[in-house]
Amino acid sequence: MTPSVKLAVIYYSATGFSAQIAEDIAEAAEKAGSDVRLLKTPELAPEAAIASNTAWAAHAAASTEIPVATPADVEWADAVIFGTPTRFGNVSSQLKQFVDTLGGLWAQGALADKVYSGFVTTATNHGGQETTLLALYNSIHHFGGLIVSPGYTDPVKFVDGNPYGTSHVDAQGNNPISDQTRNAARHQAERVVRMAAALKQGLAA
Repeated sequence: MTPSVKLAVIYYSATGFSAQIAEDIAEAAEKAGSDVRLLKTPELAPEAAIASNTAWAAHAAASTEIPVATPADVEWADAVIFGTPTRFGNVSSQLKQFVDTLGGLWAQGALADKVYSGFVTTATNHGGQETTLLALYNSIHHFGGLIVSPGYTDPVKFVDGNPYGTSHVDAQGNNPISDQTRNAARHQAERVVRMAAALKQGLAA
C-alpha cells in the first residue's frame, strides 16, 4: 500500500499569479491522494507600497484567509513545493525570508530527506524564471533535500518548456494563467507526490 504524502505548498504572491498556480498544484496533489497544506509566506512590504498598486492591494485583501506558513509546516511535510515571483532573477524577499527561518530545523537535520520542488512567475519572457528556480534549489542542497523537478517527463512539459519547474509570464498583469501553465502545474504536483510516496515507502522498508 502506497503511503499518503503530506505536502506543503508554500508560496509568496503579490498580485495573485503565483497564488493561482499554488492553488492548482494543491488541488492536483489532493486528487493524487496527498494531504495538502496551502500556505503563504508573511508579507514584508509596507502597507503604503501595497496600497499603491491596485492589483497588489486587491490580492492582499482576497488572500487573508490563507494560513501563513511556519517552520512547523515544513517539519510536518514529506514534500514541499515553494512558489515565488522572480525579483531581479532571484527569489522574492518574502519567500527567502521564510526559508531563512528554517535554520533551527536545518541544524537538527529535520529538513533532510524530504522532496522539494518549485515554481515561478515573471512579468516578462525569460525574466529570470530559470535563475530564480536554480537559486531556490541552492537552499535545498544545503537542506540535504531531494529536488524533484518536472524535467521533460510528460508531453505537457514540451509545451511549457521549463524543466526546472512550472513557470508563467504574467505580462505585467495582462496575461491570465493559461491551460498550458495549469497542465504543467498538475504534472509537477503529481510527480512530486509520486516521488515523495516512493521515497517514504522506501525509507520505511
